[in-house]
Amino acid sequence: MSTDLFCGELVRLSDEDPVVMAEAFTRWNRDPEYFRLLDSAAPRLWSAKKMKEWFEKDLEDSSPTFISFSIRTLVEDRLIGFVAFDEIKWVARDAWVAIGIGEREFWSKGYGSDAMRLMLRYGFLELNLNRVSLGVFSANPRAVRSYEKCGFVHEGRIRDFNLRDGKYWDLLQMGILREEWETYQKKEK
Repeated sequence: MSTDLFCGELVRLSDEDPVVMAEAFTRWNRDPEYFRLLDSAAPRLWSAKKMKEWFEKDLEDSSPTFISFSIRTLVEDRLIGFVAFDEIKWVARDAWVAIGIGEREFWSKGYGSDAMRLMLRYGFLELNLNRVSLGVFSANPRAVRSYEKCGFVHEGRIRDFNLRDGKYWDLLQMGILREEWETYQKKEK
């Protein structure tokens, strides 16, 4: 395991200027497949200006229950996505994680899994979390495989959660406990 907290094999986690993130999110959200795999809400088109205002407001409010990073490739230092902990419950040592790889050419090549491994390491070792949870649509088998590769286990299913193109998809609930993550780390060595 690397000693650099924010650097993996393919990506690094970083902080990003709101202007850069706004431009990237505006572009990514115009990709209907990306948005539909990421969110159950109806896609909305926001201008880069409006998105920048949202990011700046988010930075001002900076809740202690939300921590996010941008994802950049190591080779080209290219911004390709984001990863975040949300709804952190400090007393219970629990958080939800969300990730999105917005640049399609980096899908299914290990970049998301690498970023998730970094985020889990950060959550378990630096934030002292005991549990990390996520939700993923059954329409996104690539993401499910990626989370399984990181050690997440299936914990539940909410049937017919999301309607897309006239078809209902389930919401799969997955989680990983610190002790499971530690065991998984030993197997990786």
